[in-house]
Amino acid sequence: MEVVDWGNYLGESVSEARAQHANSTDEENHYASGCASKFQPRKITSKAHWKDQMGMAEVVVEKGRYRISTGIVRHSKLYYSIEEVLFLVEIGDLLLLDDSGTLSLEDIYMKISDRRNGCSWEEFQAYRQLKSLGYIVGRHGIPWSMKSLKSNYETVCSQRCPESDEVVELGSEETRSVIGLFHGMQINEARLIFDVYLPNSKFRKSSPGDPSFVLCFTRGPPPSKADLEALERQCENIPLKVCHEEQGWVSFFSFDKVELPVLP
Repeated sequence: MEVVDWGNYLGESVSEARAQHANSTDEENHYASGCASKFQPRKITSKAHWKDQMGMAEVVVEKGRYRISTGIVRHSKLYYSIEEVLFLVEIGDLLLLDDSGTLSLEDIYMKISDRRNGCSWEEFQAYRQLKSLGYIVGRHGIPWSMKSLKSNYETVCSQRCPESDEVVELGSEETRSVIGLFHGMQINEARLIFDVYLPNSKFRKSSPGDPSFVLCFTRGPPPSKADLEALERQCENIPLKVCHEEQGWVSFFSFDKVELPVLP
């Protein structure tokens, strides 16, 4: 008989992440504030132009070290997802533009609130919490760069996202290809949302390695045993962690399987 234990996570792992993070660069240490309210505005170093059709921002002025562990690379161009954009704008490290001019923080909140760009407000809170602890976070199943497809894990992900092959071949259709990757991700009650890596100042998008864990976001009650097993199979032997948000509080969990003896 198997029992799934609904246990709290990010205790020991957070301590480990903070310890590793303290040995990283000064810019990376900026993340260790722990919550968004503690972020201090800094001199803006990067600029990006919002592509509404893509639901992403193309970086046009690329400075600082954030580009090392943020955004995906396609045809030598760097793109930020909506959660990456909002996080960087909140900490004062990015200026977001569109055809009409500069977008305010309120404008970006509106973009994430309608969920059309692949990330909800609740999921962004999970992203922000992980980034504030120093973790490297990317969309699940979305290769950091086309070079990263050489690794086994990213090759499996590319098979689940066939549109990614088009990005290599179709320079003129790059926008459509990236849209296909993100719009293929359904927003439902329990889904895999982020690949999460431990802090690493030497992280490379061309060779990211396996994530430390894959994060599943859930609404309502905990996923059923059958749902968890299905999600674990999708993770390809990468540990699965579950995130739940309620009234602004973000909780991270893991499930342990325990074999109980059969009573006579």
